[in-house]
Amino acid sequence: MQYMMFVCTDTEPETDESQIPDIFQWVADNDEAGRRVSGNELVPPSSATTVRVRGGELLLSDGPFAETKEVIVGFDLLECADLDEAIEVARTHPMAYSGRIELRPFHQE
Repeated sequence: MQYMMFVCTDTEPETDESQIPDIFQWVADNDEAGRRVSGNELVPPSSATTVRVRGGELLLSDGPFAETKEVIVGFDLLECADLDEAIEVARTHPMAYSGRIELRPFHQE
């Protein structure tokens, strides 16, 4: 089953940075195990473009649509047997310590 893992900042990060895993090792381990299909870091939200169509008119806005202190800073597409395995993968990601991780399964028909 595939899961989108949103990697987000948080307003309450872990204060003991010695416990935070190495991101490069996390990527290598999950790539080697076949659990990480792809992923990447995103540029800051200030470079975002919001696209909407209202009344047939294209509306573009600079920056993110929502004002928030927590932002998505990256993503990983996971291939896991089930939610428990996806949670275990997310639990070991460095941003689980200094940010937050959101997991969402893809729609299954």
